[in-house]
Amino acid sequence: MKNIAVVFNGGTISMKVDQKLKAAVPGLTGEEIMSMVTGIERFAKVTSYTFSSLPSPHITPDIMLELSNFIQELADREDIDGIVVTHGTDSLEETAYFVDLTLKTHKPVIFTGSMRSSSELGYDGPFNLATSICTAIAEESKNRGVIVCFNGELNSASEVIKANSMALNAFKTPNFGPIGIVDNNRVIFYRNNIVRASIHINSVNNRVSLIKCAAGMDSRFIDFCIAEGDDGIVIEAMGRGNIPPLMVDGIERAIKKGIAVVIVSRCQEGRVYDSYGYHGGGKELRSLGVIFGDTLSGQKARIKLIVALSYTKDINKVRDIFEHGLYNY
Repeated sequence: MKNIAVVFNGGTISMKVDQKLKAAVPGLTGEEIMSMVTGIERFAKVTSYTFSSLPSPHITPDIMLELSNFIQELADREDIDGIVVTHGTDSLEETAYFVDLTLKTHKPVIFTGSMRSSSELGYDGPFNLATSICTAIAEESKNRGVIVCFNGELNSASEVIKANSMALNAFKTPNFGPIGIVDNNRVIFYRNNIVRASIHINSVNNRVSLIKCAAGMDSRFIDFCIAEGDDGIVIEAMGRGNIPPLMVDGIERAIKKGIAVVIVSRCQEGRVYDSYGYHGGGKELRSLGVIFGDTLSGQKARIKLIVALSYTKDINKVRDIFEHGLYNY
C-alpha cells in the first residue's frame, strides 16, 4: 500500500459558514476534512500536513515558492509515494502552475479543493480528496507534472483554468480538454501532456504586471508599469496577438528599458502568432521584440514570467523559456 502525503493549504474545502457573518470562513482542520473521506484507508496510507489556512486570494508568489519548497521536501522522501495538495480555487491554477514549473520530481503531485464549503449541500471536498488520492497512488500518474483533480476530471496544471465561478466542474482545459478521469476509483489517462524541465529558483521576482487589452486603450497602464520599475509585463492582447495602435509606443518604450513583454490572447482558446502586419498587429510586435506566449492565459503567462525572471534577467533566455519548440524564428 502506497504512502500519500496530503498537504492542507486552506481554501473553500476547509471552510464553513459563520452564523454571525452569514458567510464562509476557515474553520476545519486537515484531520476533520480527512475524517470525511471514508474508506480511503483501503487504498492508501495517508499522512496529513498543514501548510496554511489561507483563502486563495491571499496567496502570493512568495508563498507559492514556500509551498513548492515544502512539497519538494516531501517528494524527496523515500517513504512518500505521492502528494495531494488542497488549495482555494480562485488562485489554484496559478499556484499549481508555479509548483509545476519549479518542482523536480517524478512522483505524482495532485492539486485539489472544493467549490462548496462544508456547510453547503453537496460539499465536494471529500470526493475531490478521494479521487486525488486515487490519482496519486496510480503508477500512470508519474512523470506527468502537477495534475489538477476536480469532479473526477484530471487536467494538467500547465493547461487548466478556472472557467466557472460556481460549478463543481469549474476547472477546464481550453484547446485540449482533460488529460484523464477517475472512474470507479481507477485513473484513466487519455492523452499525454507536455512536461517541461524544472526551473530552480531561490527567490521570487514579483515585478511583473498583467494588462488586459480592450478597444481603444492607450499606453497609460504600460507607462505606469515602466515608471514603477517592473521587470516584466504580460499583455492579454486581442485575437491572434494584436493590440490597439495607441499601445504600441508604450510597448516599444518598455522593451527599450529592458522590460520583458509577453503577448498572449484574451481569447480562451487558440494561440498567438504574428499573422497580421497592420499597426499594432502581431508582426509589428514581433519586430519590436515581444515574446509570444502560445496558448497561455494571462494569469498563467504572468506566473511563468515571474519564474523565468526569477531564474534569469537575460531576455533571450526568457524568450527561450516561453518559445522553445513553439515558434521558429
